[in-house]
Amino acid sequence: MTKIFKNLWYGLDLSRRIFLNFIFFLLIILLITAIANSGGKVTVENGVAMVLQPNGVIVEQLTYSDPVDKAMQEATGSQDAPETSLYDLIDAIENAKDDKRITSLVISTNYMWGAGVTKLQDLAAAIQDFKTSEKKVIAYGDNFSQSQYYLASQADEVILSSQGSVFLTGFARVGTYFKSFLDKLGVNVHVFKVGTFKSAVEPFIRDNMSDEAKEANRAWMGDLWDEFQQDVATRRSLTTDDIASYINNYKENLASNQGDTAKLALDAGLIDSLMSRIQFRDKMIELVGLDEESKSFKSISHSKYLKAIRSPLEYINPTSSKVAVITAKGNILDGEHKEGTIGGDTVARLIRKTRNNENVKAIVLRVDSGGGSAFASEVIRRELVKAQEQGIKVVASMGDVAASGGYWISATSDEIWASSSTITGSIGIFGMLPTFEKPLNEWGIYRDGVGTTKYANAFDTGQPLSNDVAEIIQTSINAGYESFLSLVSEGRNMTKEEVDKIAQGRVWSGKQAHELGLVDNLGSLNDAIQSAAKLAELDDYDVLNVKRTLSENEKLLKELFNQSQVAELFEEKQVNNAKPTLKSKLLNEVSETVSFMSVWNDPKSAYATCFCEIH
Repeated sequence: MTKIFKNLWYGLDLSRRIFLNFIFFLLIILLITAIANSGGKVTVENGVAMVLQPNGVIVEQLTYSDPVDKAMQEATGSQDAPETSLYDLIDAIENAKDDKRITSLVISTNYMWGAGVTKLQDLAAAIQDFKTSEKKVIAYGDNFSQSQYYLASQADEVILSSQGSVFLTGFARVGTYFKSFLDKLGVNVHVFKVGTFKSAVEPFIRDNMSDEAKEANRAWMGDLWDEFQQDVATRRSLTTDDIASYINNYKENLASNQGDTAKLALDAGLIDSLMSRIQFRDKMIELVGLDEESKSFKSISHSKYLKAIRSPLEYINPTSSKVAVITAKGNILDGEHKEGTIGGDTVARLIRKTRNNENVKAIVLRVDSGGGSAFASEVIRRELVKAQEQGIKVVASMGDVAASGGYWISATSDEIWASSSTITGSIGIFGMLPTFEKPLNEWGIYRDGVGTTKYANAFDTGQPLSNDVAEIIQTSINAGYESFLSLVSEGRNMTKEEVDKIAQGRVWSGKQAHELGLVDNLGSLNDAIQSAAKLAELDDYDVLNVKRTLSENEKLLKELFNQSQVAELFEEKQVNNAKPTLKSKLLNEVSETVSFMSVWNDPKSAYATCFCEIH
């Protein structure tokens, strides 16, 4: 037996060393390849077009991606949904506007998966400002999805592939419902909630959307769709009736055009011309000139352009007054979490660090979150209240979504700013605890034992939930809802009764929330920053973007992969670029719901969250 175990251990140890050596040599190969392909510092030639090409989903804050995991994904051909920073795109547009080396802007949407309405509107504003430079803006696409077309419609000229289409659908809120599946598994889902409209728990207790949820969803989606149609119609010199007619009569008009989707879009005035990729390339060569090396038109991608104009070292004036911007994007979870998720402890520490900086006079919390843990939300909010007690002005700026926990952390700010198309409200709270005694028992597995009190092992998911424990949870949820009402009442200068009437877990558009008094002003992040400076009585100030400090290991890996230009090797050769597919979108939506369930970690199992994204 000893010999067998020794041989087994030797085999395991040998496998471990082989695997580690494989990883080591892979890193060395990547480094050598990157250095060999490195062309030195990126430069911007005169007379080039800047190509704005979002890759994947446009986001407020990039999700943290471990460089080694990313490299392994590239090596195996698998990858998470790609992301592009909204502010990278805006920064590139704003700088290119006054850069004499840039003669025009080309919008390429082929690799864009999607973006929220507020992000599209922010990009649209930057593009319209770019146009004041009198530089031409041209959009080209193989096909245009709805979000892709919104971005393309901002151009002076919209060109579609002669084999392409423009398919507009309107907005929908579609969820994945698991009740029957959970019933088949024998899983008992115990739900505790407050709020008629608190529909976040419906996927686990229903097979369809409730009438109350449908009513609320139609209301706020209607506002967002009205804005979307109006924005597109204005840019294309059409009416909203034209847009509605294009969608509602698509089948009939397509049949009369013998199935030619490209000609249908052209006839409707959504695009200006039809061209193949070769024709478009020739058009751009005529406009900006030929790049002898690529044999295409003279251009630079927005990502390369940013590398050329940005300093590798960010200078921060140590003496100036600051308006600090802290981004809270993603699901709110208890504890420490990296970018892409809001860790209650992580964001609270950022706020604490910021409020203890004597140069910071105001904090703008940029929120893009449907919520999550009620406990973690309160941890974050209390740090903001402490900043206010120290004399620092706090302003909340809402992105695409700032609902449930996202509204919780915003509620007691000195001011709340939202876009008219922000999804907000959802003031409600719920608890959920699944128990698995039925499927376990069917497999001959049972749980039994003794305890010193009636509540020993109260939350054993392998046994039925007792009535006493269920009552305790519901009482706690009720108290959590009362706390939510109280803090909104305090922050909004409303009575609890007034808040309760517009709460109940109901979701509102930013426009509706402004009318109801849930937000103070409608505007962008820049508007919120300027207002925060005004509240703090600052005439001269710098904007400080507060970010999590990387660990030593993270710094080493970032240095290894980024400074050696491995990241550029991946990015510029576009091996990360992937066109969106119906399969990838569906899998992404379902996986987001399931993954969020798997990391729910509120210590009281109390959640203020809203599954209220649109598609």
